[in-house]
Amino acid sequence: MPKAKFVSGSILSHIFLMTTTNALGLTALFLVDLADLYFISLLGQAELAAAVGYAGSIAFFTTSLSIGLSITMTALVAKAIGQKKRLEAGQLVTNTLVTGFMLSAVVAALTFYYSEPLLELLGAKGETLNLANDYLRILLPSLPILGLGMSAGAALRSIGDARRAMWSTLIGGAINAALDPLFIFGFGWDLQGAALASVMARFGLAGIALWGVIRVHKLIAPFSMSRWLAHQKRIFAIAVPAMMTNVATPFGNAYVTAAIAGFGDSYVAGWAVIGRVIPVAFGMIFSLSGAVGPIIGQNFGALKFERVRQALHQAMGFAFGYVALISVVVFLLREPLVNAFGITGEGRELVLFFCVWICFSFVFNGALFVSNAALNNIGYPMLSTLMNVGKATIGTVPFVYFASQIGGAIDILIAQAIGTVVFGIGAYALAFYMLAKVKVKQAVVDEEANLQPQMPMTAFCSSRAYMASNIDTNDAKSLD
Repeated sequence: MPKAKFVSGSILSHIFLMTTTNALGLTALFLVDLADLYFISLLGQAELAAAVGYAGSIAFFTTSLSIGLSITMTALVAKAIGQKKRLEAGQLVTNTLVTGFMLSAVVAALTFYYSEPLLELLGAKGETLNLANDYLRILLPSLPILGLGMSAGAALRSIGDARRAMWSTLIGGAINAALDPLFIFGFGWDLQGAALASVMARFGLAGIALWGVIRVHKLIAPFSMSRWLAHQKRIFAIAVPAMMTNVATPFGNAYVTAAIAGFGDSYVAGWAVIGRVIPVAFGMIFSLSGAVGPIIGQNFGALKFERVRQALHQAMGFAFGYVALISVVVFLLREPLVNAFGITGEGRELVLFFCVWICFSFVFNGALFVSNAALNNIGYPMLSTLMNVGKATIGTVPFVYFASQIGGAIDILIAQAIGTVVFGIGAYALAFYMLAKVKVKQAVVDEEANLQPQMPMTAFCSSRAYMASNIDTNDAKSLD
């Protein structure tokens, strides 16, 4: 079993390596999504681009559940590695994969059954509705496979094998990129071809990630029903708030999509382009939570609070510098971007406004993602959920509603950005406050333990009671 590699060395180097490798893989997948939209735009039907926008909102929702499960994997496994609970780490990997697969299958089945009314709720109508529904019903059955792949990749990052996790997503993206033009143009399958290419990519991603977990690192234990049941409380204690946290973002985006839909398909097509550009341009920011999580988790498990604090500071500095650079790049490339996708009229205005005025607000998304990683890994996942749900509801719905009533689609983008600023700052401040609170609690525990020198074993257990509860007896030797 691997050792905790993040409890020593340069934190900034760890952040850079973990974030860039994670971002390269994620950006490859997002870039393929952007290529999907580009190929579809070449077919010359505005309904197809709008259908991708509607279907993308639902797909984002289901994918966010998989992201929540991968966060659960990171929080549990990285902490176990940091505490040197090696056998338990393998058991947690197995049980989290099983639970995640089952949950993803249920969500996929429910979304498949209700796909048409969900799309209608977003504002899809007529032929656009039919096209979006066909796309979703091809894509949704592969959601459990995507969940396995993302959770396995999280397990790899939890032990520091960021490169292999990156390669799983890179290979998935390569499969999608290769099959897209073949299925869309070669076989003439249009939008359905794009969906099938994505399905094949998900199988490729999962295969590579699982191979790394099972064959390379042997970071998996034989399935045991009793241990699986015993771990459910710990898994769901993180999984429920983590999934709620990640569902909050697509909920907010879905509300924005519905609001923009009231201004016509041209705006929805422009919004679809923005929705594909955002993850490509800011993939590094989206990867921060998954990349910083293992670093914080291992150091938290090892009681190295100052390194956790440094990780928060340096991750935020990294996010600020990256967003500033990318905002300039997007600004300079705004005209070629809208020309490439053939966006005209109102949709063109929406995309250009985003490129000029909205991009930099993503630094506050970075603050939110870094704070999520901290709160999930120091034992406060529900607070992470509250901040994200707050951003998607209080920070989105009223602002967007009033913007849509008194303004237009461009005003909706401004309103959404304002909510991001408020909750990004609030979440970042909350993460530091809770970390300081945990540090004080641990100091009290250590002080009490030092008052019992005559009972060294009791003192040892007491000093670790707050951070390392529920130690598996099978791991006793690994703690020596």
